[in-house]
Amino acid sequence: MADKKCGRKDRINMKLSGKKILVTGGAGFIGANLVSELLSENCRVVVIDNLSTGREENLNPAAVFFNVDICDKKINEIFEKEKPDIVFHLAAQVNVRESVKDPIKDAKINILGSLNVLENCKKIGVKKIIFASTGGAIYGEASIIPTPENYPEFPLSPYGAAKLSVERYLNYYHKNFYLNFVILRLANVYGPMQNPFGEAGVISIFCNKALRGENPVIFGDGKQTRDFVYVKDVVSAFISAAESDKTGIFNVGTGKESDINYVFSKIKELAGLSYSPSYAPAQQGEQKRSCLDYSKINKEFAWTPKYSLEDGLQETLKWFELR
Repeated sequence: MADKKCGRKDRINMKLSGKKILVTGGAGFIGANLVSELLSENCRVVVIDNLSTGREENLNPAAVFFNVDICDKKINEIFEKEKPDIVFHLAAQVNVRESVKDPIKDAKINILGSLNVLENCKKIGVKKIIFASTGGAIYGEASIIPTPENYPEFPLSPYGAAKLSVERYLNYYHKNFYLNFVILRLANVYGPMQNPFGEAGVISIFCNKALRGENPVIFGDGKQTRDFVYVKDVVSAFISAAESDKTGIFNVGTGKESDINYVFSKIKELAGLSYSPSYAPAQQGEQKRSCLDYSKINKEFAWTPKYSLEDGLQETLKWFELR
């Protein structure tokens, strides 16, 4: 397979080279992949992560790391000391099911923690913030598939509602304090370094269990669909957002639906294993269909996903094999 380094040409990005960049959640799955790419772009990278779901071993040692929660006032000192030019805000409570069980906890982290980050961006004059929102949970059961950004938002979970709330706060900080932003509404991201236990992405769970010879559980009938986008493509979208002078909301996905039964069968085939799933009742707050229209980010940033589902699954399985 050809080199698809974050879906872009193998070059140093002069727009980002030398910039001081802060990544919240930089020890997490997407964050750690993003940090490594930023360092390869000759950026100076600072990470804030409380390691609740992130892992310190994921972190590139060239990044400056602070083990601090985004809800903690201590991040004031980090912003004052490091004075980042750009902030990527990925730190969050990311589990939809957990948000349904404890919506207050979800709001404290995803809304109040984000406000703590935004207040510090305002205080030190951060030039731009890129926010990891959700496309999978923000539109609800959409009648238009793939779903565009102008479709009415109707979250079915506290997680989706919290992400939408932060989007509205970003608009407030932009209009009143000139904080530029890009919101990336992510589809279902998968790939190397995804935690098969904490973040509970279905592909990471399936890969982990397949290689351990364990049978996975599929909630519902397995016919629910998702738009699975490979993490390197997502990192490419984050980099494109940081390069751009534009402000706005952009979907990041593949525009293709895959049901859970198909994903399971594909992993089973690629792993060369014989195992079967068991089925359990569908979980509250989960959608039946989710798929994103990425034509806007393609037009504005010339971004397009480079990895097919099969290519991404192969790379993900390889990573789990080496663990």
